[in-house]
Amino acid sequence: MATVVITGANRGIGLEFVKQYLAKGDKVIALCRNTSDELSQTSAKVIVKVDVSSPECLERVLSTLGDLKIDLLINNAGVLANESLEHMSATTLEYQFRVNAMGPLLVTQMLRKQLVKGAKVALISSRMGSVTDNSSGGRYGYRMSKAALNIAGVSLAHDLKEQDVAVALLHPGYVQTDMVNNNGDISAAVAVERLMQRIEELNINNSGTFLHSNGEVLPW
Repeated sequence: MATVVITGANRGIGLEFVKQYLAKGDKVIALCRNTSDELSQTSAKVIVKVDVSSPECLERVLSTLGDLKIDLLINNAGVLANESLEHMSATTLEYQFRVNAMGPLLVTQMLRKQLVKGAKVALISSRMGSVTDNSSGGRYGYRMSKAALNIAGVSLAHDLKEQDVAVALLHPGYVQTDMVNNNGDISAAVAVERLMQRIEELNINNSGTFLHSNGEVLPW
């Protein structure tokens, strides 16, 4: 039985990760700002008031995990604002950086000593953070923050290698979640099944790779 810690676990992809890892028989620690009825009805240990945009909050809340040994850390919490060149604000740009890029890095940094030898860290990124793949523009804060997350993930892959901890940067696909008003082309269940397979295949030799949930290696 593995111990899995998941951020942004109250809905969408995060909630589906909770359900599917519990179904495997793993122990799941679900971190979120606020719980949901669906999450509360699971057997996961739920920890609320987790704001990944706040270092002070993370220090306070993550300390409650004590010396918990972690086999898999899934940094899933994220936000999306629909900015265009004509309509954007410094506030939304900064907030997306704090949640999407800084948050996963700080969570991993604060829990790194609790990652067991051979543990894995999954960063839920997006192909919208790919410079090469950007063919439509817009979505400035989201694209920039996910690109920042990607470079942080590559650095983590280097820095955690000595600890035998592998890191994956994972694009779920266009998933039917609240974040995109359920306009995606695959369900959260299918996306998570695929992501779990990518995590299963993750090892120290392919650590730091940017992957689509379907297994395709994505360009930076």
